[in-house]
Amino acid sequence: MKADIVIRGGTILDESGERRGDVAIAGDRIVGVGDGLTGDREIDAGGCLVTPGFVDLHTHLRQPGKEEAETIETGSRAAALGGYTAVLAMPNTTPTIDSASVVREVLELGRAAPCDVHTSGAITVGRAGEQLAPMAEMAKLGVRVFTDDGSGVQDDRLMRRAMEYAAGLGVLLAQHCEVTSLSEGTCMHEGEVSARLGLPGQPSEAEELMVMRDIALSRLTGARMHFQHISTAGSVAMISAAKAAGMAITAEAAPHHFTLTDESCAGYDATFKVHPPLRSAGDLAAVRAGLASGDLDAIATDHAPHAPQDKELPFDKAPPGMLGLEYALALALTNLVDSGIGMTVSDVIAALSWKPARIAGIDDHGRPIAVGSPANLAVFDPEHRWCIDASGGASRSRNVPYVGMEVRGRVTATILAGEAVVLDGKAQR
Repeated sequence: MKADIVIRGGTILDESGERRGDVAIAGDRIVGVGDGLTGDREIDAGGCLVTPGFVDLHTHLRQPGKEEAETIETGSRAAALGGYTAVLAMPNTTPTIDSASVVREVLELGRAAPCDVHTSGAITVGRAGEQLAPMAEMAKLGVRVFTDDGSGVQDDRLMRRAMEYAAGLGVLLAQHCEVTSLSEGTCMHEGEVSARLGLPGQPSEAEELMVMRDIALSRLTGARMHFQHISTAGSVAMISAAKAAGMAITAEAAPHHFTLTDESCAGYDATFKVHPPLRSAGDLAAVRAGLASGDLDAIATDHAPHAPQDKELPFDKAPPGMLGLEYALALALTNLVDSGIGMTVSDVIAALSWKPARIAGIDDHGRPIAVGSPANLAVFDPEHRWCIDASGGASRSRNVPYVGMEVRGRVTATILAGEAVVLDGKAQR
């Protein structure tokens, strides 16, 4: 078959290992992997890695309801520029993604996006934690992950019922672990820095108590459980022990939790406000170690755009959240591979690509680069060094906490279903 696109001269890196070779694409499939392949269009990948496209388990696209901060169009463009070929949208929109009608709206808006837009559904109606959402009707539309992200399900009995329901449906529950009786009214990590700044702090136990509870409920019900944006050493230790015991537990970490600490809040800049909050240096080290060991399975951006006027509010009043889609790869290479904790580039790509794809059940992404596989690919230069600026990239928002950081690794091309949606580092649509 004649190829439409040939990615030439790169180093292929996927779950099967690393090797040199060209990749030929026709239609939406890979039709050749080897040397000297030809096609109508060539993409020069000299000095670059060619990998399966990245999959983000935790993206806030804000639509419907908060389009001033982000839209599915702008957020998915940022994702494509970051090497993502699929994202999982969070349900804390307005209205909440807690019904088939809102699921249909999001999926329809995502059809023209430069990455595949999947959506999660809420566990409870309105994310209010009082009544289970109609998970079965959303699952019929392809929803495979349910979460009340932005808040954890506080009622123990209701969470048990949700797990039993999810196990019967064959879907995954993902939890934002935060006990509100300990976190309410707080705006950063509780510790030496919060005491010095005079800001109300959230103790690590607010996260860890819910991790502990949901591990116990997963054991009781047999349901799979995924823990979102893990931030404390205690949480990492409990997840590690649960996995060692053979439990069906997975977990993710966000780039800000392996890059920044609570010291970043010292200037009262609300750009650094996030939930769960930036933690201590010891917690950061534990998150890095959890990623290196594989106990934390995935890197998920928790891309959370906010309109500038909202982030300009006082620290304790501003909404939590940071941008992440265009920075995750570079932050991971710089902070996880270059830090000497034992992670390789292959480990990072696993945590960005095929591991999250499996967790979310997104079967046509993260696949090995082989003849017949879907042509969902990322091409990036792992040695390209650059400085993160305050522009926010393709996002409608500008809440970037990494401004001025020198990082390495930049995406040059992203291929979605055989189409080059990013070329030479620039969005094509």
